[in-house]
Amino acid sequence: MNTIPSWQYDEMQQIGKDYGSIDEVEAYDERHGKFRDVQRENEEILQLLAATSDHAIIEIGSGTGAFAIQAARRCSRVYAVDISRAMLAYTKAKAEKADISNIEYRHAGFLTYRHDGPPADALVTNTAFHHLPDFWKGIALERMHGMLKHGGLLYLSDVVFDQRNVLQNIDAFMTNLERLAGPGIRKDVEDHVQKEFSTYDWIIEGLLERAGFCVVSKNLLNGVIGRYLCRKE
Repeated sequence: MNTIPSWQYDEMQQIGKDYGSIDEVEAYDERHGKFRDVQRENEEILQLLAATSDHAIIEIGSGTGAFAIQAARRCSRVYAVDISRAMLAYTKAKAEKADISNIEYRHAGFLTYRHDGPPADALVTNTAFHHLPDFWKGIALERMHGMLKHGGLLYLSDVVFDQRNVLQNIDAFMTNLERLAGPGIRKDVEDHVQKEFSTYDWIIEGLLERAGFCVVSKNLLNGVIGRYLCRKE
């Protein structure tokens, strides 16, 4: 049986927003809906993964379940993994209301999730990887590599910085979000940049390659949002 070393990073700690709070969980979809088309984003991800009815997908950092529920309508099995029990309960309630029963809910994170099913066809993490410092990102990617079948796909999206004009890009990003969603969202991003662990594109790409992934495609949106489609080699 695998044991967690006493010196392992505590990924269960809440950094930034407290998503152990049901008030924060319930506000999440409304807040993000002001500046994101989440349904369209998720459909694009499923298309990139070429998801079919016989696929099993793991999502780490499943949040309020928007992707997990959308994926479950297309795939045979979805594993929704999150460190917040409140998020998992919220997702389960939404799925039951939609009569979806092929999601497995796991209270865990990048460093603690133990995949006990067959190797997955794909793994998705969207706006969650920044909760880990860079050293632990490398450990997490090696673990995710081990959860996938040969040729399986990883989709990773998060706040990732292009080193060129990085400070100007961050400020422009904040200004645009404030225009779309109000001053509260700017404060959220300020706290994110100050307290959380977003990193440079060249670091993420290097960690992916060293973990055994081939980067199939990447997109750095406005030098601030990184989206990577990778294949297990």
